[in-house]
Amino acid sequence: MNRKNINAVVVLGIISLASILVVQMVWMRKTIAIQQTNIAIQEKEDSLNLKQFSEQAHIALRNVLEDISTQNSDSSDLYGAVKQIRTNYFSVDINEELHPFYLETLLKRELYDQNIHQDFQYGIYDCFSDSIVFGNLIKYTKTTGYAPVSDTLAGITSAKLPWKTDGHYFTVIFPNVQSKSIDEQEEIISPWIYVTIIVVLVMIFFGYTLTVILRQKRLSEVKTDFINNMTHELKTPISTIGLSSEMLMRTDFSEDPEKLKKYASIIYKENKRLENQVERVLNVAKLDKEELVLKKEPMDIHELLEEAKENFTLNQIANGGEVQLHLEAEQCIIEADPVHVTNVIYNLMDNAVKYCDKTPLISISTKSDKKGLRIDFSDNGVGIKKEDLKMIFDKFYRVPTGNLHNVKGFGLGLFYVKLIIDSHNGKIEVKSKHGEGTTFSVFLPFN
Repeated sequence: MNRKNINAVVVLGIISLASILVVQMVWMRKTIAIQQTNIAIQEKEDSLNLKQFSEQAHIALRNVLEDISTQNSDSSDLYGAVKQIRTNYFSVDINEELHPFYLETLLKRELYDQNIHQDFQYGIYDCFSDSIVFGNLIKYTKTTGYAPVSDTLAGITSAKLPWKTDGHYFTVIFPNVQSKSIDEQEEIISPWIYVTIIVVLVMIFFGYTLTVILRQKRLSEVKTDFINNMTHELKTPISTIGLSSEMLMRTDFSEDPEKLKKYASIIYKENKRLENQVERVLNVAKLDKEELVLKKEPMDIHELLEEAKENFTLNQIANGGEVQLHLEAEQCIIEADPVHVTNVIYNLMDNAVKYCDKTPLISISTKSDKKGLRIDFSDNGVGIKKEDLKMIFDKFYRVPTGNLHNVKGFGLGLFYVKLIIDSHNGKIEVKSKHGEGTTFSVFLPFN
């Protein structure tokens, strides 16, 4: 997938997210408007219901008061006797002795006549002591009508109840009648929560999809770079072998056996080079399938580094380069696979030489602690850009160099190094400044 296709996917994804968000916003506004309308209607209905209940309760209690006053031949001063303290709480003034059974009977009858089918609790109060002298809770059901909550003697009001107490007022409260207030804030906010969750999930999915696409694009670029590098690396020895073989076929070397030996030597070396390159790819393929078997044994890292320095001085940087050793580790013997650890050290030193545009200077230092041995490889090469550092250990990855192939390799060296270090339960870190050099730090445990 090329850059244009990725940009198209990103743009389409953003447009899709924006469209979803706009649709959700429009839907939310309509939903909130409907909710607000329903809330207003409900509040109005509740207000009308409470107003109707208040009027019915006033009429019922007024009728009760008139019945009491008629019974006692005193119907004066009824104006203002019925007071509404709260939505569900009423107080009625009286000036005579009032029997609880008689009051309960009147309340049941008048409330029923006014279609007030609610539980109620009444109480008779004495103003002098400011205390209730009698009270009871009456439940209402469709099957039994009004009935006391308790069916024991304490809950049943009897006509034979002895009563000689003057009451100055009685109260009636309806526990189930309340001023209903709808929690508008919660009803309006909850849809926003759902929309937020949906948008977040969609954005996470889009981000994950975009990450996968970019990863696949990077993998495709790495594979393309690997194929280009492999073609270039294999083409050179094949061409050399072909030319040398052609010379052997066309030329008579009977009088010059040294030249014959020279061409044969070229063919042999290029063939070995080709074999090593193919073997390296095959070995990494085996490592990737977890077929690596380590043969650990005690090995002296300092001795190995001395040998590596001598080898590089003689063969690879004889043009004036230098390898400096700072072997400060007190303990330099570790349990490791000699073959693979040797390859790791040679790979790191080889990279230091390959990626250097001036006279190579490699500094290798060692330190040890209780857990293991640390080896630092520092060079004065071209360095690695910050955006490339996190990918240098990926298989087939090479720092982009355009169409230039002055640095040989398949991008497998550091991948192999990382695999071997991890297999030894070690760690490898890298620090680099572009144009100044790179430092690889390898930690290998003693056991």
